Amino acid sequence: MSRIGAVELCDAVLDAGSFRSWDSPPLEVAATEDYRRELADAAARTGLDEAVLTGEGTVFGRRVAVVACEFDFLAGSIGVAAAERIVDAVARATAERLPLLASPSSGGTRMQEGTVAFLQMVKIAAAVEQHKRAHLPYLVYLRHPTTGGVFASWGSLGHITAAEPGALIGFLGPRVYEHLYGEPFPPGVQTAENLQRHGVIDAVVPLAELRATLDRALRVVADPPDEPPPPPEPAEIPDVPAWESVIASRRPDRPGVGYLLRHGTTDPVLLSGTGRGEGATTLLALARFGGQPAVVLGQQRVIGGKVGPAALREARRGMALAAGLQLPLVLVIDTAGPALSVEAEQGGLAGEIARCLAELVTLATPTVSVLLGQGSGGPALAMVPADRVLAALHGWLAPLPPEGASAIVFRDTAHAPELAAAQGIRSADLLRNGIVDAIVPERPDAADEPLAFTRRLAATIGYELASLRGVCAEHRFAARLARYRRIGLPS
Repeated sequence: MSRIGAVELCDAVLDAGSFRSWDSPPLEVAATEDYRRELADAAARTGLDEAVLTGEGTVFGRRVAVVACEFDFLAGSIGVAAAERIVDAVARATAERLPLLASPSSGGTRMQEGTVAFLQMVKIAAAVEQHKRAHLPYLVYLRHPTTGGVFASWGSLGHITAAEPGALIGFLGPRVYEHLYGEPFPPGVQTAENLQRHGVIDAVVPLAELRATLDRALRVVADPPDEPPPPPEPAEIPDVPAWESVIASRRPDRPGVGYLLRHGTTDPVLLSGTGRGEGATTLLALARFGGQPAVVLGQQRVIGGKVGPAALREARRGMALAAGLQLPLVLVIDTAGPALSVEAEQGGLAGEIARCLAELVTLATPTVSVLLGQGSGGPALAMVPADRVLAALHGWLAPLPPEGASAIVFRDTAHAPELAAAQGIRSADLLRNGIVDAIVPERPDAADEPLAFTRRLAATIGYELASLRGVCAEHRFAARLARYRRIGLPS
């Protein structure tokens, strides 16, 4: 496939005429005559003086820093001079508090400079991590091909990582593999599409769509919130039996988190990666609710589907993303319960639930949890302990589905409605016990009015996000811990 050059990338993404180079003449490094000749030939062929181009431009008027490899310059390989240029650019982006778009296209370490070049990846990774610790966006677009130490360092550190369609992306270059092992690398593994399917990267985005995708992402991760939306109108909550809510929550046509993103938010950007090379059922996205930016983490309701360790790892990635970008986190709970299997046990399901609980209740950013439907078991609880907790009228929360509780207490499932009522699982009971702060009406059932309900819910989320933004972080955190300390205690 043809390659996208560094200049072509900048022209496609940045506002016309806005690019300004940050590049100084490259460092003089020790080089043989052959290597000097290779450098001169690469410069003559590409019109560039190194394998990396750095600078800044604007994306719909916003300043953005750019670091992009040029593969046609010695296979985009990184030696001392290229690495120094990258580190200088990342440091400048950090100092000037700019979002940074990094776009590798590289075979990895520059072999002509040996092990010294190999060690350059350390300082690049350090610079990127310092940029991220300053809570500044680091966005990565992997171009064909990206392999070796570049993929294993600054190419894999993005808050968000997308790739060019059909791009060869992998740690071990296929030519190296074939020479080492005497056979071709299995086809279809080191492709952008396969890595997205396995959760290694977030998205596959054609160059023609990259500018619009980057704009949507920046609206969430870089642009300020809009003015606070108005508070929701007070509504009378009907006295609905718990079992009626359980039945309603299981309707296959009930709107879920995907519907909420499509019809209740603006600027949604879907993410799929865990960085752990696995798929997961949890939905992760960036979006705005009523003009309020947030990371969105939601359980996708699949009939018969259960939450396993991979889904909870993606949940933890969402928490880390919100903390890293200093964005509020919206959690949408809608699960029939945990996966009960050998794979889940060996995959550390209990430990993932524990880590989700611990990380969420101590997260440094504002949090809003939404009990959208079923809230069964540890995977539901793992996404509850937020600053504000909302529940749809028919949302519920329980240690087990009512049938499971009935099986334990009565050794049958016939008493499930009785147990649902006795355990206080419905939204009205959760509100009374201080577990939920507000109930979003369903009139009479979200499945019968999906658009109206979703807009009502999204408006309530937006209002809560804006309200939390005005609370001192120290006070917000103390209030969160105190809230969960007192649940269940005598009033």
